[in-house]
Amino acid sequence: MLIIQNVLVSDEIIENQFLCNLNACKGACCWEGDFGAPLEKEELAILDQIYPLVKPFLTKEGIKVIESEGAYKYWEEAEEYGTNLVNNGACVFITYDNNGIAKCGIEQAYQAQVIDFKKPISCHLYPIRVAKDEEKNFEALNYDEWEICTAACQAGKKAQLPVYQFVKEAIIRKYGVEFYEELDAAAEYLL
Repeated sequence: MLIIQNVLVSDEIIENQFLCNLNACKGACCWEGDFGAPLEKEELAILDQIYPLVKPFLTKEGIKVIESEGAYKYWEEAEEYGTNLVNNGACVFITYDNNGIAKCGIEQAYQAQVIDFKKPISCHLYPIRVAKDEEKNFEALNYDEWEICTAACQAGKKAQLPVYQFVKEAIIRKYGVEFYEELDAAAEYLL
């Protein structure tokens, strides 16, 4: 474990390699799992605000759930807010491209320059998951190894791309450039 600016960073983030291979997994992380994508408190209001602009990028099923149950909910088992799901499966913000690959409707709206919010930070950071204890002002970054990402791990090894470098933009978005540079320097030293 490393400590970078009071954030605990798992060695696995440095030691493991990762490079999404959407042609292999088809974006399964958007429909697999028990809970919706974890959300930060600030993101709840953002999702409410951008929904009308994101709506044209979503599936009919996702829109139906959002309009009847909301875009997010509190997941008791996970003890956090997360995106709502369609039939306990796909994220309500899912959409599909012409090849049947799952995409984020929020990110599609961002890329179309309709909104300036890329997507929830938990999705942007994936396969890194943030564990938090707000009372103790504690955060830890952990590698979430999942069998649906086997092809991504293989592609990462081939490209020699450590997990933390794969999510560089997301780490900088959440923690800043200095944090990323310290993490990168520590990783280079350890490796």
